[in-house]
Amino acid sequence: MSDDIPENETLLQFPCSFPIKIMGRDRPDFRDIVVAIVASHAGSIDENSIRSAPSRKGNFVSITITIQAQSQDQLDRIYQDLTAHDDVVFSL
Repeated sequence: MSDDIPENETLLQFPCSFPIKIMGRDRPDFRDIVVAIVASHAGSIDENSIRSAPSRKGNFVSITITIQAQSQDQLDRIYQDLTAHDDVVFSL
């Protein structure tokens, strides 16, 4: 974090549209798992706000879910739950 920004502040202004990118093994239930995790913090997820793309070799998939983020705390909780799940390789 920059020295100019206090630790408890963010550059984002809430509420805002925020994309969350999640990578994991391309399994049939992976999409449902990550959508459920994000929805548990952000409410119902519109199908139009979900994009997915397979990796070049097809072993992994990236899923981007765009939410209307309400706070930095909400985003932190989403990322904590995503990265704690065994099927998630990483999230951005």
